[in-house]
Amino acid sequence: MADSRRSWQDRLIALLLERATPTDPEAAERALARLVQVLERQREAPRGERIAPVVRNGAHRWDHDLIERHVAEGVSVLDLGCGSGTLLKRLMETKRVRGQGIEIDAENVMQCIANGVPVFQTNLDDGLAGFPDESFDYVVLEETVQTLHRPVFVLTEMVRVGKRGIVTFPNFGHWQVRLDLALSGRMPVTRAWPYEWYESPNIRPLTVRDFQAAAADHGIRIVEGQVLTDGQVRPLDADDNLFAEEVMLVIEKA
Repeated sequence: MADSRRSWQDRLIALLLERATPTDPEAAERALARLVQVLERQREAPRGERIAPVVRNGAHRWDHDLIERHVAEGVSVLDLGCGSGTLLKRLMETKRVRGQGIEIDAENVMQCIANGVPVFQTNLDDGLAGFPDESFDYVVLEETVQTLHRPVFVLTEMVRVGKRGIVTFPNFGHWQVRLDLALSGRMPVTRAWPYEWYESPNIRPLTVRDFQAAAADHGIRIVEGQVLTDGQVRPLDADDNLFAEEVMLVIEKA
């Protein structure tokens, strides 16, 4: 029985790799080697141990450090879906940026005001018509694109209003998400997707490849990318549709 189950799991992994990698034997072999390493680490972890969730509304987020390093001192930053203003407050203090937030939730708007962060209360799905072309150096969309009703419209507005955009999102193509869905038949609950389906704010789950295809189809160029994978941050790789838990992409108008 164990051999049969192992054989079935091997076939499932092979299927994931076939769908996740180019038709290149060397690329598939590298991806398989990486996946085996990750699975071995998972197997060696104590039974019942759960991966700690990513802190989303507090001061510590993996992408905040990256965004801070990427943004130059004194530039202008528009933060879409800025929440309580944590990121903008940090950038205003450490990089002396000229910051502006947009947020729909009334409680978060009040938190922004308390934090000294300028904020407009409005729905991002309505667009950014009040802002002229290239009126900001950077427009940030952090962990929000998958919650929008009109994500492509908002992305095109980002690269119109900003000289560059910074987008972060959880990758629904991650191998653990695929495996959980395949084995359980239920929507996955993972570190990057920590909600049950009935309480999730995420209405547009997407993968790295989904974003890349949408960008190419709508006049958006991806300048560079970073990913969070297996607890480490590194540059985006060709097979990260399978391995990235979360993604940060810098974009601009093509």
